Amino acid sequence: MGRSIVITSGKGGTGKTTACAALSASLACMGERVLCIDMDVGLRNLDLALGLSDEAPPDLMDVIEGRVSLEDAVLRHPNVENLFFLAAPYSAPDGGVPPEGIDRLIADAGDCFDYCLIDAPAGMGTGFHLACRAADSAIIVVTTDASSYRDANRCAIELRRMGKTDCRLLVNRIRHMMLRRMNATVDDAVDTVGVRLIGIIPEDRAVMLAAARGVPLSLAGGSAAEAFERVSRRLRGENVPIKKIRNKF
Repeated sequence: MGRSIVITSGKGGTGKTTACAALSASLACMGERVLCIDMDVGLRNLDLALGLSDEAPPDLMDVIEGRVSLEDAVLRHPNVENLFFLAAPYSAPDGGVPPEGIDRLIADAGDCFDYCLIDAPAGMGTGFHLACRAADSAIIVVTTDASSYRDANRCAIELRRMGKTDCRLLVNRIRHMMLRRMNATVDDAVDTVGVRLIGIIPEDRAVMLAAARGVPLSLAGGSAAEAFERVSRRLRGENVPIKKIRNKF
């Protein structure tokens, strides 16, 4: 049975979707069979982060409503072996996305894939609850600012209320000069959010360049790609120490 992980945040702009794409591609490059699902109905952009924007595959509602099978709906990535993608609908269906349909979808994905990474919409509305309800665990993505910490703490509280006890924190876009100027630390994030740390990702120009080229970050290289690789190894159960901020990532 595969593992399902929801990638979420308390607010937009944290790099959540980029993190979902990067972790998915990194795990796939390690030989894991990975499905990444865009659950941001109406505002889908995980396909852009994966370099699949020119494709028009069936979406998750086609699977839920029985028009196509999960096997036929997923899109195999042309450049990353073992990586598959399931799109969100361009618009919300009448009556919304049925929660029980999401449950069946994630359960079926667990029979076919080693990992299912779910890109949740920002905030904590209906879409957030739909994306999180069937996940085994969660990664909360934050940036190093007080508002991000506060919103992520609310996200963590809501996840625990939903019975999601396996939550981890990913601190994204760390810049050394910004940390010194703001006197912000990773410990601040962990203490405020109240969730154990799984990784720290440095600010890296390669992220923007990879997005512009439509290339998964794991194929583009750079310090952020290396950091996401370490997070992926931790997800697989490897004992990979988290490097201190003062060191190179």
